Amino acid sequence: MGHLWRQWLGAIVFYTTLPLPRSWAIELAGIARWCPWVGLGLGLLLAAINWGLAGLGFTDHLRAVAVVGAWVWFTGGLHLDGAMDTADGLAVLDPSQRLVVMADSRTGAFGVMAAILILGLKVTALAVLAAPGFWALGLVMAWGRWGQVWAIACYPYLKAEGKGAFHKTTCQFPQDFGPGILVLLLVMAYPLTQTLTVWPALLCLFGLGLLVSFGLGAWLDQKLGGHTGDTYGAIVEWTEAILLGCLTLPYFQF
Repeated sequence: MGHLWRQWLGAIVFYTTLPLPRSWAIELAGIARWCPWVGLGLGLLLAAINWGLAGLGFTDHLRAVAVVGAWVWFTGGLHLDGAMDTADGLAVLDPSQRLVVMADSRTGAFGVMAAILILGLKVTALAVLAAPGFWALGLVMAWGRWGQVWAIACYPYLKAEGKGAFHKTTCQFPQDFGPGILVLLLVMAYPLTQTLTVWPALLCLFGLGLLVSFGLGAWLDQKLGGHTGDTYGAIVEWTEAILLGCLTLPYFQF
């Protein structure tokens, strides 16, 4: 249990900017398994902020901007930076130069456009969703990180070094899928506690989550021949944004 606890703390330190006492021992090897749980925790924290701002009388759009700003703050922009670098790399016509461009610390026009699209979609969707958004935020953030775990397991890592390299070398599959599957089942089942009649829509939403998270990983692998830490971040960000947008559809109003 001590080993798993240190991994959990390591996941919080690596994937978030949440402060932990420096005296607490952490372990980074194998933390990918806890990504979806970190996402759920962050989603609940953001939902609490969302609820508080709504209670203070913030308009829907101001509330949405503030929550998305906190979203970036609590993740340190880690995944958003990866999505921006990935967009810059994919914009290069020569496939052999894509990884070189992605490694460049300078942000290009396509990276900026990707960030605007992702943040704009999240703000717009949050402004439409009900103010608390506990379930929606926890769901999309868990799904985004599940897509990352899948990409780590299924595709080669393209760089000898980098922030994401140790994920591939230290993770153990298929057992590392367990925690992520559990959290997805728990969060997907929540609407059933209100009424059982929503199960067809939930089943459809589950299929949509699989399609988006798996599809993005496969598409990026096809474009690059594998994955890097940047593409892991891109999967997280685009899965979150797409699913959050889909949750505004009337069919998914649970």
